[in-house]
Amino acid sequence: MKQLDVIIVGGGPIGIACGLEAKKKGLSYVILEKGPIVNSLFHYPVNMQFFSSSEKLEIDGIPFISKEAKPKRNEALEYYRRIVTSNQLNIHLFEKVEDVEKTEDGFTVLSDKETYSCSNVIIATGFYDLPNRLDVPGEDLPKVSHYYNDPHFYASQKLAVVGASNSAIDAALECWRKGSEVSLIIRGPEVGQRVKYWVRPDIINRIEEGSIKAYFNATVREIGQDEILIDTPEGAVSLENDFVLALTGYRPNFAFLKKLGIVLSDDKKRLPQYNPETMETNVKGLYLAGVICGGMETHKWFIENSRIHAKIIMNAILHESPETVEA
Repeated sequence: MKQLDVIIVGGGPIGIACGLEAKKKGLSYVILEKGPIVNSLFHYPVNMQFFSSSEKLEIDGIPFISKEAKPKRNEALEYYRRIVTSNQLNIHLFEKVEDVEKTEDGFTVLSDKETYSCSNVIIATGFYDLPNRLDVPGEDLPKVSHYYNDPHFYASQKLAVVGASNSAIDAALECWRKGSEVSLIIRGPEVGQRVKYWVRPDIINRIEEGSIKAYFNATVREIGQDEILIDTPEGAVSLENDFVLALTGYRPNFAFLKKLGIVLSDDKKRLPQYNPETMETNVKGLYLAGVICGGMETHKWFIENSRIHAKIIMNAILHESPETVEA
């Protein structure tokens, strides 16, 4: 079994950035990705438009040219795919990491296809795989989804969208425009403040004109085959319903991090322990990169401010000065 310098778990933008940096530094590496290239981005809604401009999504200084100032999902897929292929990155797709074991010489990484030995491991898995559940009766019915893809599917249907952030608001607007009868269920008193600035006025106007019915300070009590029961300040309300999109956010795989021996904070933030100057966790040789560093603070790290993690980590592995790292 060949000993590698680095194994990178996760083939998203930050995992790719780590692979690029490892290759430039002459380190032996492999990126292990359980799905296609940039798996999380692939599962974004088909019409999704990023909040960030294209230059902020660039990695390794490689230009990202998009038709609009804010690129769309298909453009991002093309950009990151071309980086992987043109740079001939060593990436194994559709290979899921199942365990990482600490050894005297480094780590043994077990996937569903192979066993690897390496000196260092980088966890760059993001947080999109595990949705925040409602934990209500009926949540596991086939009509309920925690992911949204294409508005055409919900045309001429009674759709309940749960959530107040970008994913929920985008889904509500797109589905309404394709002919859905949309009810928006929001736990707080207003549409989320982090909603894209060009989208927020749109949803507020649709709510005020009555095109989309919004229930504020409301929670889901139960989901049935043909209805959804919600609690509102005015009491319980039963809505006729065909489908539910529970778009209430996502969270990192904390069980996996704890299994690796990474210490998490005891508060609600569940922040993993790492040194920001090296990105190394409390486990020697085990590093974190990207949005997973934020624990439950999933709005703290993005591609644009975590792409630097790749250079920080490779410099730490090679014991090079942090001053050589540039954003």
